[in-house]
Amino acid sequence: MCGMPQQPPIRSTPTRPSRPDASMSLLTNVMDHSLDDGYAEAAARKKAAGDGGLPKTLRARLGLALGLVLAALVVTVGAAQARVAAPVVAKEREELIDRIDRETKTADSLEESVDQLRDDVTTRQREALKHTGDSGQADLVGILSGAVEVHGPGVKLVVNDAKEASTGGDGNPRETSGFSDTGRVRDRDMQRVVNGLWESGAEAISINGRRLTALSAIRAAGDAILVDNKPLVPPYTVLAVGDGQRLSTRFQDSADGLYLHALQENYGIRTAISTEDDLRLPAAPSVIVRTAEPRTEKGTS
Repeated sequence: MCGMPQQPPIRSTPTRPSRPDASMSLLTNVMDHSLDDGYAEAAARKKAAGDGGLPKTLRARLGLALGLVLAALVVTVGAAQARVAAPVVAKEREELIDRIDRETKTADSLEESVDQLRDDVTTRQREALKHTGDSGQADLVGILSGAVEVHGPGVKLVVNDAKEASTGGDGNPRETSGFSDTGRVRDRDMQRVVNGLWESGAEAISINGRRLTALSAIRAAGDAILVDNKPLVPPYTVLAVGDGQRLSTRFQDSADGLYLHALQENYGIRTAISTEDDLRLPAAPSVIVRTAEPRTEKGTS
């Protein structure tokens, strides 16, 4: 009887122990030998030769000590000089402030002297006009020259910027004179107003309390209007002494009056004119005669 063939016994192969990972081996090597061998050897040779650390010889130690002493000396001297110079600087500053105060007081005193002398010259000029020729002619000369105060009937004209003066407009020819918008009253506008009043029969004119003379100038500086180099602030109040009703009618019908009306219609500039029974105009601050000469009896027929 044939039996089943027998299978050879299964032999188990022993398992090999696991090897450590290569990366772990590299990290372990780096931790154990953090310094390169070459650097380690160089450090060992230097240590053996006695070159590391602080100087070993007496001469080297003395040199180091001397350097530290010199550095400390420089720092000490600098601090001492700064401490000594501080009071000097403070004293010079105080002297400079005192000098500025003295010069300011001197300038104020000189300015007061100039004002007093100007008033004295103006008074003498007015007195001279009163004693020149007959009294009627002297009064007329004083009125026309602006050397004396005047009062009488006349016209009050108020000219003011437009309410929307700050908005302005682009490309408008009124902006070419340096004014920021079209609703601002310009120096040329006031020139035409004053000239129109003169032509309409005004005998004396003032703007915002400043008396105009034959030598008065109306100019602009930026957005400000100047009368005899004195800035004016709107509204501009123009007082003109003369035949009130006739002066008002002639001015409004003149070319300059129509020009002012056009400014009101086109640009919103505000104007108001009225006749007054009694206007008072001050004298001009100073009457300067550059070319005129007094008339002598020899030159008269």
